[in-house]
Amino acid sequence: MALSERQNEILHFLKEHKKAEVTELSKLLYVSEATIRRDLAEMNGMGLVERSHGGAILPENSEEISMFFRMERNANEKERVATKALPHIPPFKSVFIDSSSTAFALSERMDFSFKTVVTNNLQTAMQLSKKPNVTLILLGGMVQFNTNASTGSWTARQLDDFYFDLMLASCSAVVNGTSHERSLDTKEIKHKAFEHSAKRVLLIDHTKFSAHGTYRFEPLSAYDLVVTDAPPPEELNDGSIKFVY
Repeated sequence: MALSERQNEILHFLKEHKKAEVTELSKLLYVSEATIRRDLAEMNGMGLVERSHGGAILPENSEEISMFFRMERNANEKERVATKALPHIPPFKSVFIDSSSTAFALSERMDFSFKTVVTNNLQTAMQLSKKPNVTLILLGGMVQFNTNASTGSWTARQLDDFYFDLMLASCSAVVNGTSHERSLDTKEIKHKAFEHSAKRVLLIDHTKFSAHGTYRFEPLSAYDLVVTDAPPPEELNDGSIKFVY
């Protein structure tokens, strides 16, 4: 479910104030309190807010956006990235797929017959569990209510037992030619997978170039391939990064 303009206003208010009362949101947005309650109920279901007495607060891990919201946001762009990436995926027998909605979109299109797939994304694991002849391994760990993925240091340590032919991943943002994440746990998991992969493919739609991420990860030039849905910023398209767009 995509957010309405009013729900985006509520989310923006919460990011600034951390909490909000139904009464103040009603006055701020010129709608009834019943309408605000319905909005908050929907946003709670997407993992964007937590209901509190008389209002809502941001969840503790609010920097990690709900998987279901990520799947809806820029859905067309993610589909284009997945479509563009498909013919450029190198041969592999084993692959790590991260918890991103873009990697999930690509995994729906790929043939994993007689391949080993490792992921920390519950949604990806559920989808691939329906396919025959796939060796599917779901990493264990703490599952936060809004991410739909196992996370934490224990999840990351499990990756020490693997070496992959391929890593398929996205990121929260690209800042100064470097991929960034919003969560330190997510960065730790991806760092382990990156170290333990022969080939790494980064999947990003054009909105990542104007997004924000707190934790610096790898420069785009460290990836074997960067797939996006539109030409990258001119300063990055100098030949040092292998782009497909």
